[in-house]
Amino acid sequence: TNQIHHVKVPGGARTQLTFFLDSVAGASFPAHHDDYFLFAKGAGGNERFQLYRCDKTSGRVALLTDGKSRNGGVCWSRKEDRIVYGHGAEQLGTYEFERWAEPPAELIQGVLLRQMRASGRYRAVYYRRSNMKGDFAIRGRLYDFKELTGAQILARVTLELEMRDLNTGGTVWTHHYTHDEPVSGKDVPAVVAALDRNVQRAVAEVIASLDQYFAAHPVK
Repeated sequence: TNQIHHVKVPGGARTQLTFFLDSVAGASFPAHHDDYFLFAKGAGGNERFQLYRCDKTSGRVALLTDGKSRNGGVCWSRKEDRIVYGHGAEQLGTYEFERWAEPPAELIQGVLLRQMRASGRYRAVYYRRSNMKGDFAIRGRLYDFKELTGAQILARVTLELEMRDLNTGGTVWTHHYTHDEPVSGKDVPAVVAALDRNVQRAVAEVIASLDQYFAAHPVK
């Protein structure tokens, strides 16, 4: 089976690091130290890859994901203290060690930007921090992005957006969104899935509202 080996220099001797009956799908080391690494592995050929952390010195292995869903696509944060990974079909599979690998506002901003670009209704859509100049700028505030516990576990998203006309400097459009999405389970992936559904709903609502504005106020 495929296993992880470490080679210190080109052409050097290899040291085997994993010894499983199942094949290991791949490994990822932090860029600035190599005392541990992450790897993905299924069980019995089921291809439901789980993410594990392996200490290079002791060989101790710890499961990082839920043990059920399919995971992969590991990326490290800049500080290398968090990871972003793909979780099943969820767009926001980034919850790990009870914290988000990116600020939630940036996650939502990325989803909104991708959906606006994919709609084909705009000549161009860019992040505001880029050097590109446009006609309008959207900014907003995220108030809630959290789990609510009680008789029914809920995932709440609350945000407000406004759009300014960069030619006049005036605010021409605003939108408020709040919704509590039911969580289907009690584990972290269920919360992530509910937050993802809520974000997708919010973005769809925002884009529909923008469509209404531009239909009533065509850009010349």
